[in-house]
Amino acid sequence: MRTLHALMLLFVLSASASRARTTTADPLSDARAARAMLGPDTWARIVKIDNSHPRGEWKRRMYPNTIYALVFELSGILWLYTDTEGTQSLSRTLGTLGRDEADPGPLLRAIEPGVGAWEWVSDNPSTPLPAKAVPPNACLEESLQALSRRLAVGGETSAPRLLFYYVNAPSRLLGHTVLLYRTSKGLFSIDPQVSQTPVGVPSSLGDDLRAISEYLRGGPVASARSLPLATPRADLPGRWASMPAPSAAPG
Repeated sequence: MRTLHALMLLFVLSASASRARTTTADPLSDARAARAMLGPDTWARIVKIDNSHPRGEWKRRMYPNTIYALVFELSGILWLYTDTEGTQSLSRTLGTLGRDEADPGPLLRAIEPGVGAWEWVSDNPSTPLPAKAVPPNACLEESLQALSRRLAVGGETSAPRLLFYYVNAPSRLLGHTVLLYRTSKGLFSIDPQVSQTPVGVPSSLGDDLRAISEYLRGGPVASARSLPLATPRADLPGRWASMPAPSAAPG
């Protein structure tokens, strides 16, 4: 099994890179809203995490003692969303999705040794959500939702992928996610946190991910990676077809 250690980097966006979202006082609602953005046929479950360990990194960042997060599957691995940190990869190896879905506890502790008890939250995915803004720091989920919307209306969408770019902040590296795809007119991007209107990428940039990221951001970035996406298959309605994670994965 190949290790995905390169994936263990946050894909969260701070105000230093683009417009930040304000967290609410209801992280459970944020996790539910993020799940709704992924669609009902994507494997996704809300997890309740005990963060009471006094020396844990999450404790030092002033997380509450109880954290509600969303665990979901994309491209054959698990990911973790929290309203304060955004989305990061959770799986550490390829080919272990079933095991990871059955027991994400070891994966949670690999990210945060201070994690104590955890449990799945019993919640019906079809339960209507109260009207509210998009959950904070959900740029990855918003980009997937933008792709779903484009496909739903029959928009020309070839070779879709997520583009992750990273910027240096005073305390750590922060990142942002946007959607990239091609049409007969060239390469386009949608950054839902800015606008749902596609932005054309100059052909002169080629496939230089860092140059594309700097063009879209309007400023320097530290690095950039991309993750190819498969469009939903006819035999898996609404679910992203499994694609192997790249050997040089985002992060």
